[in-house]
Amino acid sequence: MLKIAVPNKGSLAEAASTMLRAAGYRQRTDSKDLILVDSAHDVEFYYLRPRDIAVYVGEGHLDVGITGRDMLLDSGARATELLALGFGGSRFRFAAPAGPTHSVEEVAGRRIATSYPGLLGRWLAEHGIEATLVKLDGAVESAIRLGVADVVADVVDTGTTLQRAGLEVFGDPICVSEAVLIGRETAGDLPGLAPLRTRLESVLVAQNYLMMDYNVAQENLAATTGLASGVNGPTVSRLAEPGWLAVRVLVPRSGAHLLMDQLFEAGARGIILTELSAVRL
Repeated sequence: MLKIAVPNKGSLAEAASTMLRAAGYRQRTDSKDLILVDSAHDVEFYYLRPRDIAVYVGEGHLDVGITGRDMLLDSGARATELLALGFGGSRFRFAAPAGPTHSVEEVAGRRIATSYPGLLGRWLAEHGIEATLVKLDGAVESAIRLGVADVVADVVDTGTTLQRAGLEVFGDPICVSEAVLIGRETAGDLPGLAPLRTRLESVLVAQNYLMMDYNVAQENLAATTGLASGVNGPTVSRLAEPGWLAVRVLVPRSGAHLLMDQLFEAGARGIILTELSAVRL
């Protein structure tokens, strides 16, 4: 069986399980469950701390896992990113007390509080910057006020937490993160990995498309299908009402409502948009 690590808590946990369900896999219904076997798809799910997942995968105890790109890079584990999953987006950035304009060069020789010393240490080394890292397990935004650091480097989503602490971000992002599927460098040879990737990719594709259905008179068919031709062309079938047709077509999510307006003007009626859970093109 393919052994898959899934975040057991935190911002990635619910979204990861939701995506796996959309891909057709069983997921736990009790948050206390640590292992779930989906025998129908020949996979086992292990629910672990997101920060530990890269270590388990890198050491070969588990085959693949879902974690954040920032946590993968911070771990230093012998694991690699296989697929970006499109959720859990964040940026890892420097922050300092609000006031004069700050620059990245100013962090040289300073004390930097962070929960990601591995990621930050490598970034500093790559940029030839020497600084003292102060490792904290969380709440790094308080480090400057409490006197243990001069600068912080932390994961930023909206930035509200840092602003409340009187801090402002500066410099370019150290890391742009999101949830990723990871595996060992030899993961491509794993039985069961290809179907997993295909299923996850189909969920990602579905996030960009909607299914559109509408009715249209025969004389207006060319005008409406010219506006929305779909991937390989629309599906067209006859209605009980003489001279009327039913059309089904895959359309991009972006601009879908504008397209509805245009189709209505072209003669389409009974227009319906439907959410999709998975799409294979």
